[in-house]
Amino acid sequence: MNKFHSVTLDVAKCVGCTACLKRCPTEAIRIRERRARIIDERCIDCGECIRVCEHHAKVATTNPLSAINRYPYKIALPAPALYGQFKDLRAAAAIPTALKMMGFDYVCEVAHGADIVSRAIMEKMKEPDVPRPLISSSCPAVVRLIQTRFPELIDNIVDVKSPMEVAAIEARRRFCAERGVNDKDVGCFFITPCAAKMTAIRNPLGHKTSAVSGAISFLEVYGVLSELLRKGNIKPDLAHFSATSFGVNWARTGGEALAIGENEALAVDGIDNVIRVLEEIENNRLPEVRYFEGLACLGGCVGGPLTFENMFIARNRIRLLAQMLPKTRPEQKIPDKELDDLRDAIYFEEPLKPFENTRLDEDFKVAMEKMARIGELRKQLPGLDCGSCGSPTCQALAEDVVQGFATELNCIHLLKERLSFMASQMVEMAEATRE
Repeated sequence: MNKFHSVTLDVAKCVGCTACLKRCPTEAIRIRERRARIIDERCIDCGECIRVCEHHAKVATTNPLSAINRYPYKIALPAPALYGQFKDLRAAAAIPTALKMMGFDYVCEVAHGADIVSRAIMEKMKEPDVPRPLISSSCPAVVRLIQTRFPELIDNIVDVKSPMEVAAIEARRRFCAERGVNDKDVGCFFITPCAAKMTAIRNPLGHKTSAVSGAISFLEVYGVLSELLRKGNIKPDLAHFSATSFGVNWARTGGEALAIGENEALAVDGIDNVIRVLEEIENNRLPEVRYFEGLACLGGCVGGPLTFENMFIARNRIRLLAQMLPKTRPEQKIPDKELDDLRDAIYFEEPLKPFENTRLDEDFKVAMEKMARIGELRKQLPGLDCGSCGSPTCQALAEDVVQGFATELNCIHLLKERLSFMASQMVEMAEATRE
């Protein structure tokens, strides 16, 4: 795996508190020498640390708006969650025009890509040997979570590319065909609510190269977009909105399951909730579920760490916008020919693989010895999982000690016992000297 991560640490702002340490779902953070450190192999770029850090020491690396100028032709791919950032729901229809005023030559709503993906998933669900439950591949943070913590469930992930990728593929084909330009001269930029999408562009899932050139955060474009929508004299027309209400609904929890029309589907948001459900699936405790839609952010993409609007407000706006749009089903909106034309490009080109991030040693015998040592250390530790040692749990500290990344005395409880013992010894020595 390429070690690029969108989520990074601003060391100058980090004060060494344990807020991020306690919230990281994959135990990818340690506090050492009064500063946080992110373990690349464990980070899934969910952005939870960005959300909880009061000192803004965790940041997401995305592209600035000026990055589009590297290409002669620019395509914008607005995420459906972007529509929920604006109070006037009709603004959704004006956003493509506003994006063109910002310098883009062409706009393809990712909600349209969601319609195409919905159709592809419907076909997958009809296959007789499809795994149960089939797991959505739309949230890259959840996919990487499975690769990191639940490798046995990798085969359950539907092998259809995300709406972002599908929208980029469709947009490139259309634009190049209409304008007669070279694909290499075209830059596709996703307007993103989360850091995980940027990582998915640099480290694609299920394919070697991404059709997306970069990602620009909501926060980067919100101010300019708001001003253009307010003063640009743009007349919004929802009648010409290219995506269905079902594609728009992908922005919030349950929208994907609704779009594919699966009654025995389970939609869960929030990375901790997703982990609990994946544990249930791994233990075969949810046999009635045929499709699992897992989203790392509460509320879905509208709750991403790079959004501007309050998640609850944005989620409700998406719901209201979907009600205003025609109730055309994705299978009615996307003709068979359009799906057939994209069939060779919208599925994974290579199988997903687990991330080997917990291997104790290359030598099996040494690894077993280390495992035994970890078990011994774990018995000595208090089991409070307080995080004061700089590791998220006592188990993690035991592993860190064995791997040489920490010492037993990082645990303040063991340190306190050691100091108390030393103090009593000094008292005894002092008394013996007086005698």
